[in-house]
Amino acid sequence: MNPVQPKKGKFLNSLASENGVAVVIVDASSNEIVKANNNSMCRVLMASPEFAPKCAQDCGRAYERSMADWKEIEYECHAGLSCKAVPVSEAGQQFVAIVGRTFLKAENYRKATENAISGEWQEFKPTDFFENILISGSTAGIDKAIKRLAEFAMKPSADVLQLEDVVSKPKPVSLEDLSQRIEQFHAKAEETVVEVKPKVVRSKDDSSDIAAWRKLFGSIMKMEYRRACGAFLDFLGDRFAIDSLIWFDMKSDEFHSAIARGRLKGKSIRLGIAPNDPRMTEAIGKEEPFELFERGSGKSSGSGNLLNIFPVTVGGEIRGAIGIEGQIQDVVSKRRIARAAQTVATQLEILRLRDEVSQRDWISRAVRKFNESLKQIDAEDFWTQVTQVSAELLQAERASLLVRQGDNEDLLTRAAIGAKINLFSAANIGSRIARTTLANGLPLIVTDIRQAGIGVAPTDWSYRTSSFISYPILIGDRRIAVMNFTDKASGESFGERDLELLQAITPQIAVAIDRTTLKRQAGEFEQLSVTDVLTGLLNRRYLQERLSEELNRSKRYRFPMSFLMIDVDKFKSYNDSYGHPAGDEALRIVSNILKENLRGADVAARYGGEEFAVLLPQTSIEEASQIAERIRRQIERTDFPHRSVTVSIGIANSTAEVNSPDDLIWAADRALYQAKDRGRNNVRIFDGDGDPLGNNVH
Repeated sequence: MNPVQPKKGKFLNSLASENGVAVVIVDASSNEIVKANNNSMCRVLMASPEFAPKCAQDCGRAYERSMADWKEIEYECHAGLSCKAVPVSEAGQQFVAIVGRTFLKAENYRKATENAISGEWQEFKPTDFFENILISGSTAGIDKAIKRLAEFAMKPSADVLQLEDVVSKPKPVSLEDLSQRIEQFHAKAEETVVEVKPKVVRSKDDSSDIAAWRKLFGSIMKMEYRRACGAFLDFLGDRFAIDSLIWFDMKSDEFHSAIARGRLKGKSIRLGIAPNDPRMTEAIGKEEPFELFERGSGKSSGSGNLLNIFPVTVGGEIRGAIGIEGQIQDVVSKRRIARAAQTVATQLEILRLRDEVSQRDWISRAVRKFNESLKQIDAEDFWTQVTQVSAELLQAERASLLVRQGDNEDLLTRAAIGAKINLFSAANIGSRIARTTLANGLPLIVTDIRQAGIGVAPTDWSYRTSSFISYPILIGDRRIAVMNFTDKASGESFGERDLELLQAITPQIAVAIDRTTLKRQAGEFEQLSVTDVLTGLLNRRYLQERLSEELNRSKRYRFPMSFLMIDVDKFKSYNDSYGHPAGDEALRIVSNILKENLRGADVAARYGGEEFAVLLPQTSIEEASQIAERIRRQIERTDFPHRSVTVSIGIANSTAEVNSPDDLIWAADRALYQAKDRGRNNVRIFDGDGDPLGNNVH
């Protein structure tokens, strides 16, 4: 018998939505009979063969644990969601209602989003995973929902879930009465972070305000993040007659302008305060802004230099701020703006994180595409093809690649896409922008060159737009090239999304350029032989230089990085039995297999004798394990001239403890030793504590 008929389902949906929680009814077999406002994370994780067993240990045991003593139980699941389970009954049958599946701790929410961006949940589609995330500031919503259920659950003769049988239908509510209730609700001291019933911000026209707020709140989750922020600023501007206002995101404990309206639009503004500034805490407590004046302007310099700062919190953690230019005299308006910001904050945070996950997913696909393109680039047309592939990813109609010549500041044009003039013969190439970009070692992104204080390009260059990016290509402290992009195909300006993409692919570009030009570089590298003559791989000296540079990049951008040490099993007996020429041929076959299985950004080297090493930038330990096993398996299955050949592989990745080239080499070598000790022809992973973990042991 299905315990929840349509009308009962409506009650549960209403109960869940009103309190901002999930309500799930489970039977004695732990089957979920009905799910109201279910957290989308739960839906995705429970459908996953990998993570469903973990869910079964948490919510799957809720019926058993709650029914044991016929009482309410409380728990936090493996995903960091808070839940309470309470026994209920229907027509003589016993069930358990799981209420919550919501984040109560900002720390748990942050861990979950990081897991979805770069951890074990990154395989899930962001739009599905973040479709309906529940966040609360306290257990108030859970407790209210349970109280409603318990009110009927303890009546033996009542139909527990059939609320319409025991509760009278609500009376119609007038607009005036509704407004009074909303004002009373605002005045309550205890509020939850997620409030599905939106608090209405009233100004002069109550009915207009209520309608506008409902319309905004109902549509905001269908928007992408920046558009949603803009829609909220438009709402505030319209309702409170504000001309200029701005939304700040917090990145690395700093407030950066995300989107603005009025006179603040198009300006790049940073708040010179920290999130733990006492003024922030005081403003949150009072539900009022604090004032910031433009540096050097003073309070007497006019309202145009004043910003009212409204902190925005999610789960007790400051995630952004709203700035409103000019004086706000009305205290009531200040509080209504503060409350409106807090009401919409969680929804905007979910959109921001969803956008961030989607962005990471897009960048990951772009990097894979770029790596595949690098493999197919013809050495004779290397410069043009690298530039063309990069321009296509950024959707830029024009691009150029300028390479530094020797130790001076001169730049040489190696490639030009879509240029209206001959950049290969132009005098003082890069003197306007590129040389400065390379000297500073920092990317330059310009939305409108006419407002950037940079001289406009000659008219015969015929640029279609006024936005461009100039990006330096660096290897460690060496500044080797500059890439320039302009004329976005869509006509839009270049933005942070384009910069993030370049940050992801420039390490691969740097490696590719370095391999092509290294022998012609000035200084020490010009004197070194960077290629192993026998195998055609890079040599140990070059690998150690690259290892140091990639570790620094990994720390700076928090990219994962892995390292393989590979040893040909019983190679001495192979040499002794069949001679050194046969041994050399075996090493060449192994090196060719390495080349076939590695990506454009990976660095393979002959470390010495029968040992090889592989540097895997931006690669997690799981991905490295798959690559290593693929290499091991292919070598095992390859027909060598005299007898079968196998390899043992040790893997290490950069961590807070393993954070230097020597540490990484030692860790991988330690794992390799264990692989040899366990019988050879297997892969071992260093676990960070001195004893490697097993993986694919053969």
